[in-house]
Amino acid sequence: MAAKTRAVSAKGVEEFRPYITRALPVTASLVCADNTGAKILKIAMVNRYKGRHSRMPSAAVGDFVTVTVKKGKADLRKQIFGAVIIRQKYPLRRLTGLRITFEDNAAVLVTPEGEIKGSDIKGPVAAEAAEKWPRIANLASMIV
Repeated sequence: MAAKTRAVSAKGVEEFRPYITRALPVTASLVCADNTGAKILKIAMVNRYKGRHSRMPSAAVGDFVTVTVKKGKADLRKQIFGAVIIRQKYPLRRLTGLRITFEDNAAVLVTPEGEIKGSDIKGPVAAEAAEKWPRIANLASMIV
């Protein structure tokens, strides 16, 4: 297997990922947890999702999704951005058997190259998202 380059780590690490229940379907509303000026995001599409016929695509912590800004700065509203989900309300089960639940569903805006648009992340970040996205782990003040 070829050695990982910096470009690969910016797009997200595709290594072992335990099963996480996909709790956020398309059209779900998320809190924007960075300082870009967006407040409320709405999931438009789940990238890299292979589903079943007539099943709504859904996402979980650590997934890359396409979102639209519903509330926030005027120059960001009604535009499409990439985002990574960092928290979900639905309990996620760790391999140790521990179940973790957050008080909101949240995401951070990301550029197509995998760089984070904001310079600060508000609130805790799930360890599953921080493990998969190193740039998010660098900015996170608290990883749970």
